[in-house]
Amino acid sequence: MTATTVDRPAPAGVAPTGSGRGRRRVRLSGGTHYLVLIVLALFAIGPLVAVLFNAFKNNAEIGSNPLAPPTSFSLDNFVDAWTRGDFATTMRNSLIICLGSVLGTCLVAGLASFALSQLRVPGGGAVVAYLFLGSALPVQLFLVPLFFLWTQLHLTDNLFGLIVIYWATDAPFATLLLRSFLLKIPKDFTEAARLDGASSLQIAWRVVLPLAWPGFLTVALIVALWSWNEFFWAITFIHTPELRPVSTSFLAFQDQYSTDWGLTSAAAIFMLGPVVLLFLVLQRKFVSGLTSGGIK
Repeated sequence: MTATTVDRPAPAGVAPTGSGRGRRRVRLSGGTHYLVLIVLALFAIGPLVAVLFNAFKNNAEIGSNPLAPPTSFSLDNFVDAWTRGDFATTMRNSLIICLGSVLGTCLVAGLASFALSQLRVPGGGAVVAYLFLGSALPVQLFLVPLFFLWTQLHLTDNLFGLIVIYWATDAPFATLLLRSFLLKIPKDFTEAARLDGASSLQIAWRVVLPLAWPGFLTVALIVALWSWNEFFWAITFIHTPELRPVSTSFLAFQDQYSTDWGLTSAAAIFMLGPVVLLFLVLQRKFVSGLTSGGIK
């Protein structure tokens, strides 16, 4: 007689094992999950706390113990950093750059994503592949020819010239992101608009693009953050101190042989403050818009 085996259910709390393979599925408890999250949170917040502490110290205190809390909470570093870094001017310039970059990128990426998702564009797949390639290439490859071209067009030392560069570098990613939103819009909307006699431009402005506002909000926030923090293009194409953005203010706190880390930390608080506040206000919409890729 041949013996038959009966599979028994695994006891509660024990992961089942595959027959003959000896594999076991390890399950992490809830406490382990929270421990991992706490470690990741400390890893992300720790540098910000250290910068905040150092913003109230002088170089001697930072050199002795850069991670310890300050012994006194003096605002002298913030006052000196605001004055020496000329943050009133650089923040105004960065605000202009951010607004121009967001508006231009949303306009270009919105129309391009509408064409690639709603219209029958010849070679649309090749265009999407080109956008992926453009997003992957390092922007430093275009520095030398772009600098000579901008010099001939008199766009160096010009905020508009810098904004145009940000349009070109941000538009590929923004187009691909908005295209993922527009692809989920039902074709019934566009077909009904065409039956009513609407043109492609009217369909884009009045029907399709308004439905993708979560995508535009996500793109606007990402482009604004990139434009606010960008340093490479700004220091290359802007030479007049009155036109430099906020990311270049850190140059005022270092010389050939030393750096004032107290003033640098205070300047970092000035630069991070608007970004953190903007993200906290739009956090829910940003995360939902970035992960959903659809209409909310």
